[in-house]
Amino acid sequence: MIKRIRFVLINWFQKITGRMTIFSKIIKGEIPSYKIAENDKFFAFLDIFPLREGHVLVVPKTETDKFFDLDDQYLSEMLVFAKPIAKAIEKSFNCNRCGISVVGLEVPHAHMHLIPISSANDLNFTQPKIEITPEKLKQIQEKIIANL
Repeated sequence: MIKRIRFVLINWFQKITGRMTIFSKIIKGEIPSYKIAENDKFFAFLDIFPLREGHVLVVPKTETDKFFDLDDQYLSEMLVFAKPIAKAIEKSFNCNRCGISVVGLEVPHAHMHLIPISSANDLNFTQPKIEITPEKLKQIQEKIIANL
């Protein structure tokens, strides 16, 4: 819980001071991540504070705070980029589908969540996050990439 509070405070500070977000640092490789996919406009990686195993974040490389401040073309390209990742998540985990959510409160950088779900409650961000070891995160990463 303390890690999570620290994470939120750091991102809030970055937003008000105009510094690079944690997602931009991940994209640049300054902070390690469990990368799933990347192209010239987008970056997808595992959420290290997931709701479910296989929870992936899709982030534009353009640092924009609010998701719907991205232009229409960029938004549509982001969904097209996310589609094969969502399909790979569905193949990788026992779920009814891959859910999508745009919340964007913790990090001032537009992003979408792709989460394997079996019920609407699986997208409830008020529930506790699960803890996953680095070894398990690596296995999840490999599993999703193998199904891309």
